[in-house]
Amino acid sequence: MKRLGVFRLGAALACAVIAVVWTAPALAAPEGKVVIAQGVDPTTLDPQWHEETPAYNVLLNIYDTLLFRDKDLRIIPWLAESWKMVTPTTWEFKLRKGVKFHNGEELDADAVKFSMDRLRDPKLGNRQAGNFRLVTSVDVVDTFTVRIVTSKPFPTMENQLALRGAVMAPKHFAGKDKTFADRNPVGTGPYKFVRWAKDDQLVLEANEQWWGGAPKVKTIVYRPIPEHAVRVAALQGGEVDIAVNIPPHLVPIIDKHPKLYISKAPSVRTIFIPIYTSQFDTANKLVGPVDGPTKDKRVRQAIIAAANPDEIIKTVLEGQAIRTATPLTSKHFGFDKTLAPVKHDPDRVKKLLTEAGFPNGIDLTLNSPDGRYLKDKEVAEAVGGQLTRAGIRTRVRTFEWTTYLNQMVYIHKATPMYLIGWGNTTWDADGTLTPLYRSGNPLANHHNADFDGMMDEAQTTVDPKRRQEIYARAQRLMLDDGAVLPLYQQMDLYGVNKRVTFQALSSEQIVSVWLSLKDAK
Repeated sequence: MKRLGVFRLGAALACAVIAVVWTAPALAAPEGKVVIAQGVDPTTLDPQWHEETPAYNVLLNIYDTLLFRDKDLRIIPWLAESWKMVTPTTWEFKLRKGVKFHNGEELDADAVKFSMDRLRDPKLGNRQAGNFRLVTSVDVVDTFTVRIVTSKPFPTMENQLALRGAVMAPKHFAGKDKTFADRNPVGTGPYKFVRWAKDDQLVLEANEQWWGGAPKVKTIVYRPIPEHAVRVAALQGGEVDIAVNIPPHLVPIIDKHPKLYISKAPSVRTIFIPIYTSQFDTANKLVGPVDGPTKDKRVRQAIIAAANPDEIIKTVLEGQAIRTATPLTSKHFGFDKTLAPVKHDPDRVKKLLTEAGFPNGIDLTLNSPDGRYLKDKEVAEAVGGQLTRAGIRTRVRTFEWTTYLNQMVYIHKATPMYLIGWGNTTWDADGTLTPLYRSGNPLANHHNADFDGMMDEAQTTVDPKRRQEIYARAQRLMLDDGAVLPLYQQMDLYGVNKRVTFQALSSEQIVSVWLSLKDAK
């Protein structure tokens, strides 16, 4: 679609309106059931309290956002049927009429204001709040018109609202705490929440009154199955219909299976290892430099030079990944094609460690999830082996996903380094570099005033050439700081039952309203 002239602020700005026709699904009654096996359960069902794909894949079916992306990743209307930029710092959204929440409440501008104000409420400390730090107010113009006002120009507003900012039922959630929101989701989406037996299954049922038309599939079930082999066995046995993260060595088996097929796409997700340079407290306030050897930049640079991602791609992933120089893919705005990956260099590792005062090597811990990403444990163990051989004796610790995020990563206790995957579906560098490396964010363990300044400037700069320059400098500074060990861009491999029509998306989203069954009986 034609994008609003975000980067060209002129006289036409105030009257530029975006509207795209949404083609609703067929109106036949939903039928059948599709079982989706993800590697892990969501950590929460509060749509504002997470930043992970397994939760998004459930919640995007329960909650709608103002905007969305189609299968070709173009931004399209969703709850907002049109939108425009009134001034460089004011966005106006016209809402669809006749939309109802699952509990019968009507969607209106007050509901959008309630949801956006809740997202930004500092008392709640929602994990998505940092993405909207430039928003100063959300104003109701009339019943179906809302304006979002920012302190400075916000060139990625559309990108953010096509992913975040889920609209919640105000009467249902007003005065309720996070625990209530975590277990009682009510949105306007194509599916209603039925039940969640944690670590077993989560069940959704079609919302036949959805504004986009009734979904084709009646029941969607999510099952967390961390072990790759068990997940594939469940697919082969007909227990699940879609399985994520198929190990490369099992792809030929699925290809030859008479009832299954592989759907694949280069992922938005990159896998990398953030290395702590600074320590923050649980309120995301800077404490000071991180304790231990990684306090020294030369040690962090040695870690990066000790790893050999190309070898891991070849041996562990059997070629099903793309080497990256930074945590961005080539499709993200801000990607710097002139930046080459750091070379594996054991001699440089030894030199750097000696200069840092560790001629006999060091002992470190690498933290990793087990079952969240494609062969994540095996990748972490391979990295640990490479570092150990180079003199950085590495112990690998693995964790169940919810424990990993809530008791380690989100509260800055995954020191000195941890493996993570980041699927930035804003498709803009801001959606990766800011939440993960701009100090003050829940996932950031890096403090550099120059870097923070670059992130703040880029976030409010409307000139794309200038933004590109800023991000290029920022990525080089981040690498020079030794704040990240980039590994690879993931190739998403799904195993699918042939009775299900499914297309792998680079966004990693599983949009249930786009699923259909060839045999719903």
